[in-house]
Amino acid sequence: MNNNKHITHAMVLAAGMGLRMRPLSETTPKPLLKAGGKPMIDWALDSLHGAGVKVCVVNTHWLGEQIESHLKGNSSPAISFVSEDPILETGGGILNALDKKLLGDGAFYAINADQIWVDSETPALEHMAYVWDEEKMDALLLLQPLASAFGYDGVGDFNLAPGGAIERRHEGANAELVFTGVQILNPKLFTHTNTPSSGDAFSLNILYDNAIEQGRLFGVTHDGEWLHIGTPKALDDANIFLAEKGIKK
Repeated sequence: MNNNKHITHAMVLAAGMGLRMRPLSETTPKPLLKAGGKPMIDWALDSLHGAGVKVCVVNTHWLGEQIESHLKGNSSPAISFVSEDPILETGGGILNALDKKLLGDGAFYAINADQIWVDSETPALEHMAYVWDEEKMDALLLLQPLASAFGYDGVGDFNLAPGGAIERRHEGANAELVFTGVQILNPKLFTHTNTPSSGDAFSLNILYDNAIEQGRLFGVTHDGEWLHIGTPKALDDANIFLAEKGIKK
């Protein structure tokens, strides 16, 4: 049964090195590079504000002081920072914040700071919160159709089974959907018996596989735009795309 629980906490993952974005990221952390007139991290934070999120954790590493300076004083959502050295990757970074009691007790949004999605009529975060059911889900991922994933040249990540459960891409075949880096996570996802220890660096993919085995990894398809921005050229292309679409800050 859908509980429509309002999600008040979020984490924005901003600790990456942005190596493929060099030379731009040598002096500016990738989340602060501008697309459509504003830093990429602000796209995520603006959406979280619109969804009514009150508290947001931002993890940092490379040039993290710039990110902290940029977001200092932000109150909606209120932001706390976790500096990582060494980098703990996606799973380790979130587990670290959970262990520090920064993400509350319930489900929370987790969003990569270096991509952009554009909502259609219904905001994606609102739609995800509506679909979210903590009784049967450990994670709910926002997925973009491969054919409309701007700037993405891979083979996709997942397919959806009837009912919204996620399946991994089949060996030797393209998947229908790409993971956008936007998700709702249940803290229970981090309590599986083979979850790495706190302080370890590990990918969320380990936990996704655990959830798939238990039938608790779900997805929803995004019906707006999603921009994969990995290189300086991709950033230029994204700015052209956003300008042509009339999408700006």
